[in-house]
Amino acid sequence: MKTKKRMVPVVSAGSLADVAFLLLIFFLVATTIQTDTGLNVLLPAWTENDIVEKKQNRNVLSVLINSENELMIEGKRAQLSDLQTRTEQLILKEATSPKLALISLQNDNGTSYETYLAVYNEIKAGYNHIWEDESLRRFGQHYDDLDKKSQADVRKNYPLVISEVEPSTIAINQ
Repeated sequence: MKTKKRMVPVVSAGSLADVAFLLLIFFLVATTIQTDTGLNVLLPAWTENDIVEKKQNRNVLSVLINSENELMIEGKRAQLSDLQTRTEQLILKEATSPKLALISLQNDNGTSYETYLAVYNEIKAGYNHIWEDESLRRFGQHYDDLDKKSQADVRKNYPLVISEVEPSTIAINQ
């Protein structure tokens, strides 16, 4: 008996490439990419020769948070609700100039993230209140309603300067 030679069908490689490409597109679109979340803070550019200026104590508000999430402002125990007022007081009254005011924030290694954010928000609230008052006084409008140039002009007179000291172990004595 003679065997017949069978022809092997030709597979179109072009359609296989199309299917692979479509699968690739599907997975790119369907996959979620994790993004880091945190505080949106613009830091100054780093240079080799950064000169550290010694600030006068009257221009600095020292804020400490220990591992028990207790707050200390200028070496005295304080409540979180006091921080916005103290921030405004430093900027508007105590500092030699609002442009020289600096908030020094230091937290303990054991400080909770929620407490850190609450403290940071209170400091920002102090600045936001000052910016709002200044924009109403100068432009007769709420700060959020101003154009970008006017907002930058207000922030130029009252710059947000927070110095974050590296976390360490902080003990707050009674």
